[in-house]
Amino acid sequence: MSFTLSGIHVYPLKSAAGVELEAAWVERRGFTHDRRWMVVNVEGSFLTQRDYPRLALIKVQISDGGGLILRAPGMPALTISAPQEGEERCEVRVWEDQVSAVRISNRSDLWLSRFLETDCRLVFLPDDERRPLTLAYAHPGDHVSFADGFPFLLISEASLADLNARLNNPVAMNRFRPNLVVAGCEPYAEDGWQRIRLDNVVFRVAKPCSRCRITTVDQETGLTTKEPLRTLQTYRKQEGEIWFGVNLVPENTGRVRVGDSVDVVETKSS
Repeated sequence: MSFTLSGIHVYPLKSAAGVELEAAWVERRGFTHDRRWMVVNVEGSFLTQRDYPRLALIKVQISDGGGLILRAPGMPALTISAPQEGEERCEVRVWEDQVSAVRISNRSDLWLSRFLETDCRLVFLPDDERRPLTLAYAHPGDHVSFADGFPFLLISEASLADLNARLNNPVAMNRFRPNLVVAGCEPYAEDGWQRIRLDNVVFRVAKPCSRCRITTVDQETGLTTKEPLRTLQTYRKQEGEIWFGVNLVPENTGRVRVGDSVDVVETKSS
């Protein structure tokens, strides 16, 4: 079975707006630049749209050298350079994981604190830091960035179309924040995939993706509603969780491009 990669998305600043790309490099922890930056509170715990939906309004541009340019309504543009090797580190938390990170600057902290209306800090995940995946869904050595749990999230266009056919007001794909979007398959076909190949990169499906209230945040306005979770729970709820999309772990590295063939090399039934 073969389908088509129709979208590539990275989220350099965790829980801020995504960046759409035509091609991207697959690292073992995720796409290059994906969720390497994160906002934390003064205790070092991560902040997301679950509690700060205004994060969706922060638009991100990747600058030369791996830095970022952040833009948000009513704020001046903020240019941030990637940290240099050897900079002092601090401990931060993503769920139950303790991670060593680099705090960026007072200037970036003040910018984010003003826009989010809470005292917060900006941190960066260094190249040499490893955040292991839980072995219940991974192999020894598998690791991830500041993403919630896995290096990649894949959703098919058909799955979103099926959901939107059930909604009074259709939602955009960016509500679900995928890294990889696939065209040409049946709705929820991805549920049955075990391993896929894009060009020369092989991914294994770790588990279905459990959806949270971030999906209720309109990514253009930062406003929240009860959809699409209210509808999804009527037909996609199992074992107390609402599933939509699948989490992937790469088995090797390489470049993928929009238009690449998505080959299903192993299914759960096989």
